[in-house]
Amino acid sequence: MNNPNSSDFPKALHSILADTDSAGFTMASEPLTGSLLKTLAASKRGSRFLELGTGTGISTAWILAGMDQKSSLISVDHDMKFLDIAQKHLGNDTRLTSVCEDGGQWLKRNKGDMFDFIFADTWHGKFLMLDETLDMLHKGGFYIIDDLLPQSNWPEGHQDKVHQLIDTLEARKDLVIAKMNWATGLIVATKI
Repeated sequence: MNNPNSSDFPKALHSILADTDSAGFTMASEPLTGSLLKTLAASKRGSRFLELGTGTGISTAWILAGMDQKSSLISVDHDMKFLDIAQKHLGNDTRLTSVCEDGGQWLKRNKGDMFDFIFADTWHGKFLMLDETLDMLHKGGFYIIDDLLPQSNWPEGHQDKVHQLIDTLEARKDLVIAKMNWATGLIVATKI
């Protein structure tokens, strides 16, 4: 129950993981989170997806694996070194638009754009500009965040930021949330 079925792994995942390891990227989403992203993505047919924090494309691959052919994904990251890995393995997928830009700048520039599924895997969209990000979510859409359980690489004081974020999400009247003590700690929210 605590391991996804390896036959469900995205085709490009093993190659992405090898390049991720070679590049020294240590903040990749893990398979349990990926399997949840794929499952939730599969429920949104003909939809618009947003990923804030592409990294090397591990979560991107999982989201794409769940999406149908009529859906589209915009994935934003500020680090071209890591975004190049995602592009190398996923760039031929016409449903994907990769953007190399600071997440906060992208959110400001695209204010008013709407999505059915938002995975916020970076500071912007999670700890910064939360309201602006949630304003981009359609009613019935999913907002997903991870890395909410203590991690060895967290800077001092980060646990307080996580608690404040959870409190903020719980207090919102426009979201129904599920907190999951699973993988690295997840919240899945639906806008009502």
